[in-house]
Amino acid sequence: MTGTVSLLFGVHAHQPVGNFPAVIADAHERCYRPFLHTLHRYPEFRFAAHFSGWLLDELCARFPEDMALLGQMVARGQVELFGAGDCEPVLAAIPARDRLGQLHALAAKLHARFGATPHGAWLTERVWESSVVPSLVDGGVHYVTVDDYHFLCTGRVECELDGYYTTEEDGRTLDLFPISEALRYRLPFAPAGDAIAYLEQLADTGQAAAIYFDDIEKFGIWPETHDWVYTRGWLAAFIEGVLASPKIVARTYADFHRAQPTRGIVYLPTASYSEMNEWTLPVPAAHTYADLLAAAKHSPQWPRERPFIRGGIWRNFLSRYPEANWQHKRMLALSARLDADGGARDDPALRTLLYRAQANDAYWHGLFGGIYLPHLRRAVWCHLLALETALDARDWQRPAPGDLDHDGHAEYLLASRDLLAVLRDDGHGALIELSSYALCHNFGDVLRRHAEHYHRVPDATVGSAPAAGNGGIASAHDRVVWKHAITAADLEPDTGPRAIARDCLIAADDTRIPLATYRIIAADAASATLEAHPAPGCRVRKTYALDAAGLAITWAIDAPTTLDLEVEINLALPSCDGYGGRYRLADGSFPGGFGQRLALQACAVLDCEDAALEGRLTLTAQPPAAIEGVAHQTVSQSEAGLEKIMQGASLRLRWRAGSIRLGLGVAPSPSWLEA
Repeated sequence: MTGTVSLLFGVHAHQPVGNFPAVIADAHERCYRPFLHTLHRYPEFRFAAHFSGWLLDELCARFPEDMALLGQMVARGQVELFGAGDCEPVLAAIPARDRLGQLHALAAKLHARFGATPHGAWLTERVWESSVVPSLVDGGVHYVTVDDYHFLCTGRVECELDGYYTTEEDGRTLDLFPISEALRYRLPFAPAGDAIAYLEQLADTGQAAAIYFDDIEKFGIWPETHDWVYTRGWLAAFIEGVLASPKIVARTYADFHRAQPTRGIVYLPTASYSEMNEWTLPVPAAHTYADLLAAAKHSPQWPRERPFIRGGIWRNFLSRYPEANWQHKRMLALSARLDADGGARDDPALRTLLYRAQANDAYWHGLFGGIYLPHLRRAVWCHLLALETALDARDWQRPAPGDLDHDGHAEYLLASRDLLAVLRDDGHGALIELSSYALCHNFGDVLRRHAEHYHRVPDATVGSAPAAGNGGIASAHDRVVWKHAITAADLEPDTGPRAIARDCLIAADDTRIPLATYRIIAADAASATLEAHPAPGCRVRKTYALDAAGLAITWAIDAPTTLDLEVEINLALPSCDGYGGRYRLADGSFPGGFGQRLALQACAVLDCEDAALEGRLTLTAQPPAAIEGVAHQTVSQSEAGLEKIMQGASLRLRWRAGSIRLGLGVAPSPSWLEA
C-alpha cells in the first residue's frame, strides 16, 4: 500500500513449566487479562500471538472466560495464533524427533481449542540455527520471526528489513521475518505518541512493514509497566493511534505473507538477540564484549560496524553451567531411551513428561532467574525422574560407566529401584546426583556460586533504578536494582561443584587437606570404592553402597598423625529458607530451619523434613558427628533486580579420622504443615 507501513504486531506469552500457581495468577491479573480485554475492544487492530503450550493449558483451565476472548478474536480474524515447541524448548537443543513432536503437540492444541492451524512459529529466545529448518517445515511452519540483528550479520542493511526473506536447508524452504530492535526498545517504553510518530516516519521513508514480536510480559509484568500500559492507558492510546493514522495499517503476518513476495534468499548465522550474545559468554569474555560494545556505541561508525561485533551463542550456557549441561545430557539420554522403546514411544503421557523436561528456562540465565531458580530446575528433574521411573517399570536398566556430559570425566551410576546415585570420576569423589524415584526429586541439584558479568556493577544500592527519559519508562534491560544487600563474600565463586560428600582432612593445627585426588578402584551397579593418598603414609578408602535402607558412605582412614575428616553435604530441598523446611533430631526436637545456622555436637541422627517435597532425607552418622549447617545462597539477576537465592542447605560433618559410616535414607512423609 503506497504511503503506508504495515504494522506486524506480535506478542509472545510464556511462563516456565513448574512456575508457582500464584505467579501465574499474578501474571494473568497484571498482564494477560488486561491485554486481552483491551485488544478485544478494537476488532480492527490485527495482530499475532503465541502462547506456550504449558501456559495455554494453565490459562484455559484456570481462566476460561478470559481465554474465550482470545477465541473470539481468532474467530473474527483479528488475531493470528503462532505455533512453536509445545513446552517452549530451544529447538536447536533437542533432537529432531522431539522438535517435530513438540511442534505437532502445540499445533494440535491450537486446532482443538481455537480451530486454528498455525503457519507461523515463535522460536524460543529467538535462537536460530539452520539445522531447525527441516523440522519446522515438516511441522507445517511456513515462516518464523528472528531478530533483525541476524540479518545485519549477513551484510543486509536496516532499510532492507521491511519484509520477509527465504532460507533453505536440506531441500526445505522457510521464510524469515526480521524483528525490529528499534521497535522492541520503543514498545511499550516510549510514549504512545512517540511510537506512532516513529511508525509514520517509516511510512514516509517507504518502508513496507514495521515488524514487532516480543514478550507480552513487557505489557504489564515488567517493573512499572502495569501502571504505564493500563492505568495510564499506554496500550489503548497506542492502538487508537495506529487505527487513526492514515499511514499505518495493522496486519497479521499471514495477511502480509500472502500479499507480498519474498525479498530473496538469505542464510543466517547461528545467533539470538543481541543481549543474549553477552549473557552467554564466560565472565572475562563478557566483560571484554560489554566494554567493546559500550565504546563502539559512542562511535559515529556504530551503525555500520555493529554487525561485526558479535558475542556468544545460546549453547554456550551448557559450557558455562555444568549443572545445566548435566540436566541436558540426562534429558537427551532419556529421549533416546524413550524413542528406542517401541511400546512406550507413542505414549502421550510419557511424551508429555519428556517435553516438559525440555522446557528452556532452567537451562540458561539472562535477564530472568532461569537456572538460578531452584523450582524451575526441580520441575525439569521431576519430569525426567518420572519418565525414568516409567521406563524402568517396562525394562529396568542402567548404562555402563561413561562420560555422559562430555566433560572428560566418566560418571558411575549406582542404581536401585528407589535411588540413583551418580558419582563423577573427577577426583572429588562426590555425588553430582542423588535422586529419589518415589519423590521424583534430585537432592544433588544444588547450583554452585558462579561468577557473573553483572556482579561488577559499581555503586549499586538497594532499591535504586534509573529514571526514564523522554516521558517514558525504563526497560528492565536498563535497570540496576539490588533487592538485597550484597557483600563481596556473597559474590565469591565456588571453586568446585556443590556436590554431596566432598571431603577434607584437617590436621591438629587446623591445616586443611582437600581430598581432590580420589580414583575409583572398583565399581558395579550398586557400589563404588575409591581411594586417595593425600599425604605420605596417609590412605583414605571411601565406599558408596546402595542397600535397602538407602545409600551408605563409609571411610577407612589410615594416617600417621591425628586427623579429622570433614564431609560437605549439599542438599537441594524445595522449601529452602521457607517455613516448610526444618531439621529434626532423634529426640523429636527441632534445632532450626534449612535457612538458619545449625550447630550440633555428637549428632547421630538428623532428619531434613520438607513439607513441599512431602518427604525427608535422614542422615545417620556412626560415630556421631559434629554438624554445622548454613544456607547456600547465590546472587543472580532478575527483571526485578539483583537478589540472593537459597540454592540448598550446606552441611559440614566432622569426625576424628578412623572408620566412619554415614547413611543417607530417603522416605516420603505427609506434609507436617497439614498434620
